[in-house]
Amino acid sequence: MMQRFHNPVAIHFGAGSLQHLPQVMGPGQAALVTFPEARALGLVAEVEQLLGDRLSYVIDNVQPNPDVAELGAMYEQFWRHGQACETIVALGGGSVIDTAKALLVGTASGSFQELLALLADAGPFAPPMAKKLVAIPTTAGTGSEVTPWATIWDAGQQKKYSLHLDCTWPKAAIVDPALMLSLPGKTTVSTGLDALSHALESIWNVNANPISDTYAVSAIHDILACLPALAADLGNLSLRSAMALAALKAGLAFSNTKTALAHSISYEMTLRHGLPHGIACSFTLPMVLRMAWGADPSRDAVLQRVFGAGPEAAERQLRQFLLQLEVGSRFSDYGVTTEEAQQMVRRAMDGARGKNFIGKDDTLVFA
Repeated sequence: MMQRFHNPVAIHFGAGSLQHLPQVMGPGQAALVTFPEARALGLVAEVEQLLGDRLSYVIDNVQPNPDVAELGAMYEQFWRHGQACETIVALGGGSVIDTAKALLVGTASGSFQELLALLADAGPFAPPMAKKLVAIPTTAGTGSEVTPWATIWDAGQQKKYSLHLDCTWPKAAIVDPALMLSLPGKTTVSTGLDALSHALESIWNVNANPISDTYAVSAIHDILACLPALAADLGNLSLRSAMALAALKAGLAFSNTKTALAHSISYEMTLRHGLPHGIACSFTLPMVLRMAWGADPSRDAVLQRVFGAGPEAAERQLRQFLLQLEVGSRFSDYGVTTEEAQQMVRRAMDGARGKNFIGKDDTLVFA
């Protein structure tokens, strides 16, 4: 049986690799999209120095979980005043890179509402205009720098939009672990757990293949070994590099499989209960592991490679790992009743990402 793996992103990895941005970007003008603290951290000044007069537009107010309430004005202003930019440079975490992906897709009218209407149809479309993207993550977790997907939230309507087009694949990713040294402890843990979820979700997945498995297994081993040590030693560049590489491998794994049930559950936990994405998609991993094991012998074999043990011991190992990072692994830890959790999981099973999961909801267990 033929297996296929595709990822068109040119990856530049290593401490100090930000310095190669001008060559990676290529000719033409650029817009920088980043987060509010980037100026105080000196990151905006560094990009300005690297690009000089080629940097013609800056957006430095991207907030976590890009919401339609803020994106609309940002999008329309960008397409009015940033037309000269051929490339968007996204410098930040997953929210920044997701925002940049939304901004680079131009509509015929220049209207953000037109983009939302196209996304609401949930079908593929060819935008009349698009920019190129260079993604520079400052967190080790989201994998957005090597995937085409972006999530746009509508907190007011309690819904989310998923954006994924050929043009939303980044042209290049610069993964510079030195940029992650200032990341606070809670964000380090949350984004690291997001990467763990990406890797595990690519294994218990109907789209899994031996190549994605190879990236996923390696990523999980690295994260289980590295993340607790990094949480205790945030300024360690060697640990930051190991975690950045693990998150990159997890991103490459799910770039070809998409995510599955744990992520499908996470969207409602973020919208309704305010959980940060990395926690929302990782606290259910032990439960989802138990649901997955036994559904497909080939997937069981890969999980056995990961944990070196059977389902009960593997689930226990995952729960202990989360506890070590002060993350609860049960719905009740977040004020969700068993009845509400059961309904949430069943809704998640019917979602687009839930349908990638290999298990069935008749294996649902909350003990």
